[in-house]
Amino acid sequence: TGRQRPEFVIGFAVTPEQARDKFYQWIRRNSWFRPGDLRAAQIVDRQKGIYLPFWSFSMLAQSQWQATIGEYWYRTETYTTRDSKGRLVTRTRQVRETEWWPLAGRHHRYHSGYLVSASRGLPQRQADGIMPFQLPAMKRFQPYFLAGWLCEEYSVSRDEALAVCRQEFFRREQANVAAFLPGDTHRDLHVETQFSHVNSDLCLLPIYLLTYRYRNETYRFLVNGQTGKVAGNKPVSWRRILLAAGVAVGVLLVVVLLLLWLGR
Repeated sequence: TGRQRPEFVIGFAVTPEQARDKFYQWIRRNSWFRPGDLRAAQIVDRQKGIYLPFWSFSMLAQSQWQATIGEYWYRTETYTTRDSKGRLVTRTRQVRETEWWPLAGRHHRYHSGYLVSASRGLPQRQADGIMPFQLPAMKRFQPYFLAGWLCEEYSVSRDEALAVCRQEFFRREQANVAAFLPGDTHRDLHVETQFSHVNSDLCLLPIYLLTYRYRNETYRFLVNGQTGKVAGNKPVSWRRILLAAGVAVGVLLVVVLLLLWLGR
């Protein structure tokens, strides 16, 4: 096609039969807030294994940060109260105080291993639901890996995926800096990050897709074709949710009335 060739691939380790069994197990695992007849949902599109494209990035994050660091210390406080017999008594207690002081510094880390969906048909939120893939199992791409399977070309450009990945790595960098800070607590953390040494790979990863219908609405079910992790969306029963809310309000009202009656 003249487009970028995949560089890495992970083969299917889950068979189509195992993936289908996982769907039936998943659809039967029903919480009380799901429709009771959900297991009767009809499969619209048979479950199919497909290699979907992902962008994998690695990059160096170099951050400047500043924050206010808090350190706890305790003082003993004496106070007067009444005991169970109504007598005045003097007691002591430990009161925690916080001493605040400013701090600034640098932090850097090499980030890698985050996969960004290169298929517009697979939103990143759904892709994250079946993560992670075991990346050490990646092989150099060879066409024979695709024999007998469907495969989709990438529709999300490298630059689009890079922007998504930078947001994720920046979130991780903020969490790493917060965990790195000394003291017992902190506030007003501000992190400025520059990314460099950016490398990217186009990968093909194994996924099973299935679409099912329940009461004229379609839903998607996915299986990680390497690890077997499943994800999908299920309809909710608003009747059951409203019933549960009504019961909760009723119980709360009974408790309030009981407390008012006891307080007379």
